Amino acid sequence: MIKNEYGEITLTEQEAFEALYTGKISSLEGVYVNNVELYNNARLINADRIPQLDILKYGKFDSVEMFDEENQLSWFMPKQYCPNLINELYDKCTTSEQTARVTQELELFIQHNMLEVLYYCKYLVDTMRENKILWGVGRGSSVASYVLYLIGIHKIDSLRYDLDITEFLK
Repeated sequence: MIKNEYGEITLTEQEAFEALYTGKISSLEGVYVNNVELYNNARLINADRIPQLDILKYGKFDSVEMFDEENQLSWFMPKQYCPNLINELYDKCTTSEQTARVTQELELFIQHNMLEVLYYCKYLVDTMRENKILWGVGRGSSVASYVLYLIGIHKIDSLRYDLDITEFLK
Protein backbone atom coordinates (compact mmCIF):
# COMPACT_ATOMS: atom_id res chain seq x y z
CA MET A 1 0.00 0.00 0.00
CA ILE A 2 1.30 3.44 -0.96
CA LYS A 3 -0.03 6.76 0.35
CA ASN A 4 0.93 9.79 -1.73
CA GLU A 5 1.33 13.43 -0.64
CA TYR A 6 -2.39 14.04 -1.21
CA GLY A 7 -3.42 11.23 1.15
CA GLU A 8 -4.58 8.95 -1.68
CA ILE A 9 -4.04 5.23 -1.11
CA THR A 10 -2.84 3.13 -4.03
CA LEU A 11 -2.93 -0.66 -3.83
CA THR A 12 -1.37 -3.29 -6.00
CA GLU A 13 -3.96 -5.52 -7.62
CA GLN A 14 -3.04 -8.28 -5.12
CA GLU A 15 -3.52 -5.93 -2.15
CA ALA A 16 -6.91 -4.85 -3.55
CA PHE A 17 -8.06 -8.47 -3.89
CA GLU A 18 -6.86 -9.36 -0.42
CA ALA A 19 -8.52 -6.34 1.21
CA LEU A 20 -11.84 -7.02 -0.53
CA TYR A 21 -11.75 -10.79 -0.08
CA THR A 22 -10.97 -10.63 3.66
CA GLY A 23 -13.51 -7.87 4.28
CA LYS A 24 -10.96 -5.24 5.37
CA ILE A 25 -12.69 -2.92 2.89
CA SER A 26 -16.12 -3.30 1.35
CA SER A 27 -15.48 -1.31 -1.82
CA LEU A 28 -12.68 0.32 -3.74
CA GLU A 29 -14.25 3.78 -3.47
CA GLY A 30 -11.49 6.27 -2.70
CA VAL A 31 -8.81 3.62 -3.28
CA TYR A 32 -6.70 3.38 -6.41
CA VAL A 33 -5.28 0.24 -7.99
CA ASN A 34 -1.93 0.34 -9.80
CA ASN A 35 -2.97 -1.73 -12.81
CA VAL A 36 -6.71 -1.67 -13.48
CA GLU A 37 -6.50 -3.89 -16.57
CA LEU A 38 -4.60 -6.61 -14.70
CA TYR A 39 -7.00 -6.29 -11.74
CA ASN A 40 -10.11 -6.60 -13.96
CA ASN A 41 -8.70 -9.61 -15.83
CA ALA A 42 -7.71 -11.36 -12.60
CA ARG A 43 -11.02 -10.68 -10.85
CA LEU A 44 -12.87 -12.92 -13.32
CA ILE A 45 -11.88 -15.88 -11.14
CA ASN A 46 -13.97 -14.48 -8.25
CA ALA A 47 -16.29 -12.20 -10.24
CA ASP A 48 -19.21 -12.78 -7.87
CA ARG A 49 -17.26 -11.47 -4.84
CA ILE A 50 -14.86 -8.92 -6.30
CA PRO A 51 -16.12 -5.72 -7.98
CA GLN A 52 -14.88 -4.62 -11.38
CA LEU A 53 -13.23 -1.24 -11.76
CA ASP A 54 -14.69 0.85 -14.56
CA ILE A 55 -12.39 3.86 -14.56
CA LEU A 56 -9.15 4.70 -12.89
CA LYS A 57 -9.47 8.27 -11.68
CA TYR A 58 -5.97 8.39 -10.26
CA GLY A 59 -3.70 10.83 -11.94
CA LYS A 60 -0.86 13.20 -11.29
CA PHE A 61 -1.74 16.66 -10.08
CA ASP A 62 0.52 19.62 -10.64
CA SER A 63 -0.35 21.13 -7.28
CA VAL A 64 -2.29 20.63 -4.07
CA GLU A 65 -4.68 23.33 -5.33
CA MET A 66 -5.47 21.25 -8.45
CA PHE A 67 -6.03 18.20 -6.22
CA ASP A 68 -8.38 20.17 -3.93
CA GLU A 69 -10.31 21.63 -6.87
CA GLU A 70 -10.79 18.19 -8.44
CA ASN A 71 -12.05 16.73 -5.16
CA GLN A 72 -14.40 19.63 -4.46
CA LEU A 73 -16.14 18.86 -7.76
CA SER A 74 -17.07 15.39 -6.46
CA TRP A 75 -18.36 16.38 -3.00
CA PHE A 76 -21.89 15.31 -2.24
CA MET A 77 -23.98 18.25 -1.17
CA PRO A 78 -27.71 18.71 -1.69
CA LYS A 79 -28.50 21.71 -3.89
CA GLN A 80 -30.55 23.47 -1.17
CA TYR A 81 -27.35 24.46 0.64
CA CYS A 82 -26.07 26.59 -2.22
CA PRO A 83 -28.55 29.27 -3.25
CA ASN A 84 -30.00 30.33 0.11
CA LEU A 85 -26.93 30.49 2.34
CA ILE A 86 -25.98 34.08 1.52
CA ASN A 87 -29.52 35.32 2.17
CA GLU A 88 -29.61 33.36 5.45
CA LEU A 89 -26.39 35.03 6.56
CA TYR A 90 -27.72 38.52 5.88
CA ASP A 91 -31.05 37.67 7.56
CA LYS A 92 -29.13 36.95 10.78
CA CYS A 93 -27.56 40.42 10.76
CA THR A 94 -29.29 42.98 12.98
CA THR A 95 -26.76 45.84 12.77
CA SER A 96 -24.94 47.62 9.97
CA GLU A 97 -21.63 46.45 11.52
CA GLN A 98 -22.71 42.80 11.18
CA THR A 99 -23.89 43.34 7.60
CA ALA A 100 -20.61 45.04 6.65
CA ARG A 101 -18.59 42.20 8.18
CA VAL A 102 -20.60 39.53 6.36
CA THR A 103 -20.12 41.41 3.09
CA GLN A 104 -16.37 41.76 3.71
CA GLU A 105 -15.98 38.07 4.55
CA LEU A 106 -18.06 36.85 1.62
CA GLU A 107 -15.92 38.94 -0.72
CA LEU A 108 -12.82 37.30 0.80
CA PHE A 109 -14.33 33.82 0.47
CA ILE A 110 -15.02 34.53 -3.20
CA GLN A 111 -11.56 36.04 -3.73
CA HIS A 112 -9.92 32.94 -2.22
CA ASN A 113 -12.22 30.65 -4.25
CA MET A 114 -13.67 29.19 -1.03
CA LEU A 115 -17.40 29.84 -1.44
CA GLU A 116 -18.05 26.16 -2.25
CA VAL A 117 -16.18 25.21 0.93
CA LEU A 118 -18.47 27.54 2.88
CA TYR A 119 -21.54 25.81 1.43
CA TYR A 120 -20.12 22.44 2.34
CA CYS A 121 -19.35 23.60 5.91
CA LYS A 122 -23.00 24.62 6.30
CA TYR A 123 -24.11 21.22 5.05
CA LEU A 124 -21.67 19.47 7.38
CA VAL A 125 -22.83 21.42 10.45
CA ASP A 126 -26.50 20.80 9.66
CA THR A 127 -25.81 17.09 9.15
CA MET A 128 -23.96 16.87 12.47
CA ARG A 129 -26.83 18.65 14.25
CA GLU A 130 -29.41 16.30 12.70
CA ASN A 131 -27.38 13.30 13.89
CA LYS A 132 -26.66 14.76 17.35
CA ILE A 133 -22.89 14.85 16.75
CA LEU A 134 -20.97 17.30 18.92
CA TRP A 135 -18.04 19.42 17.78
CA GLY A 136 -15.83 22.02 19.46
CA VAL A 137 -16.74 25.61 20.29
CA GLY A 138 -13.97 27.03 18.11
CA ARG A 139 -10.34 26.50 17.35
CA GLY A 140 -7.47 28.33 15.72
CA SER A 141 -7.91 31.07 13.18
CA SER A 142 -11.43 29.96 12.17
CA VAL A 143 -12.84 31.87 15.15
CA ALA A 144 -11.86 35.13 13.37
CA SER A 145 -14.66 34.49 10.86
CA TYR A 146 -18.04 36.00 11.70
CA VAL A 147 -19.63 34.06 8.81
CA LEU A 148 -18.48 30.76 10.31
CA TYR A 149 -19.97 31.91 13.63
CA LEU A 150 -23.32 32.63 11.95
CA ILE A 151 -23.30 29.24 10.22
CA GLY A 152 -22.59 27.53 13.54
CA ILE A 153 -19.11 26.17 12.83
CA HIS A 154 -17.93 27.72 16.10
CA LYS A 155 -19.40 29.66 19.03
CA ILE A 156 -17.02 32.65 19.11
CA ASP A 157 -18.54 35.99 18.05
CA SER A 158 -15.57 37.56 16.26
CA LEU A 159 -17.22 40.99 16.24
CA ARG A 160 -17.69 40.97 20.00
CA TYR A 161 -14.00 40.16 20.52
CA ASP A 162 -12.82 42.39 17.64
CA LEU A 163 -11.04 39.55 15.83
CA ASP A 164 -9.48 40.39 12.47
CA ILE A 165 -10.81 38.30 9.56
CA THR A 166 -7.43 38.41 7.84
CA GLU A 167 -6.16 36.04 10.54
CA PHE A 168 -8.46 33.36 9.16
CA LEU A 169 -7.83 33.80 5.43
CA LYS A 170 -4.06 34.32 5.40
